[in-house]
Amino acid sequence: MYLSYWELKNWFTNVDYTIVGSGIVGLHTALRLRERFPESKILILEKGMLPEGASTKNAGFACFGSLSEIIDDLKTHTEEEVIQLVQKRWSGLQLLRKNLSDEAIDFKPHGGYELFLEDDDSSYNECLQKMPFINDLLRPLFKADVFEKQVDRFNFEKIKEYSIFNPFEAQIDTGNMMQALLKKAYANNIQILNNQTVKNFTDSGTEVEVQINDFTFKTKKLLFATNGFAGELTQGEVKPARAQVLITEPIPNLDIKGTFHLDKGYYYFRNINDRILFGGGRNLDFEGETTTSLDQTNLIQNKLDELLKTVILPHTEVKVAHRWSGIMGVGAHKKPIVKPLSDNVYCGVRMGGMGVAIGSLIGQELADLV
Repeated sequence: MYLSYWELKNWFTNVDYTIVGSGIVGLHTALRLRERFPESKILILEKGMLPEGASTKNAGFACFGSLSEIIDDLKTHTEEEVIQLVQKRWSGLQLLRKNLSDEAIDFKPHGGYELFLEDDDSSYNECLQKMPFINDLLRPLFKADVFEKQVDRFNFEKIKEYSIFNPFEAQIDTGNMMQALLKKAYANNIQILNNQTVKNFTDSGTEVEVQINDFTFKTKKLLFATNGFAGELTQGEVKPARAQVLITEPIPNLDIKGTFHLDKGYYYFRNINDRILFGGGRNLDFEGETTTSLDQTNLIQNKLDELLKTVILPHTEVKVAHRWSGIMGVGAHKKPIVKPLSDNVYCGVRMGGMGVAIGSLIGQELADLV
């Protein structure tokens, strides 16, 4: 790459902070650094045309965990850890709303519902039985019951009589959120370069040499916000998890309003602009979906089509308008990894599929490591 004097001077000279990844975490990291260091030079490198991971590809759920997910988490985490996870997600959502405004992200507090397929006795019974206990656990945080039993009023089929309603859950417009964040970054004199892949980096102890494509520059600090793509950085503590999604054509008189979880949160759907956005199915092929490829598979798309027609909209002629995939970062533990990798290199990764909720907070924590 042959750069001009101007390009070198304005973009790649005296760089204080370089952030890898322009998603929710990367942009919040940059904004927090700008708050702390008003005069610094901040550069964001993004390997995609748009943020490559899940930030512009997620379903726009402002959620902090369905009842069955929280019960599941209690099997591998302590009560204290689970409360902290929920608290982090809840605080992160409030921070996102404060930073961008409800209007900018099209925040709609329609509540969230967890549905149970008719043959899913074990999960259904466990949730109904443990709901009072989980409500007690979360009451100090929400000052109210989070989960309540409700009879389905949306005419879904092949599901149990009761769904679990959560009034604290909401939905946002993911595209609007990311545009608002990008606008804020530009307004704060944060430079963003797209289609730039970091090939290598070396921390000399005083600065970091960063190789992108076929060009090398120096930065005082390097911060990784690459979530699902952070496997190598973290010695495998983060694994990619692909999420496949579809969206329907507009549906006349669509009555469904809210965010919906099905099968322990492995499936999820919502209304948006008179359409149904529906994603999930990773549990059909965990191994195959542990990938950074943005393709779709017949196995999962066919299952989404089937559930759409038999459970969600059983008596409606629906056409699918579009399909896509996003990459999340998951691991054995749900707690995000925010830590130094060397003297001048840091990472904030492993959102566990909760990037909308915790991304803003993790960005702040990452910036505050510096």
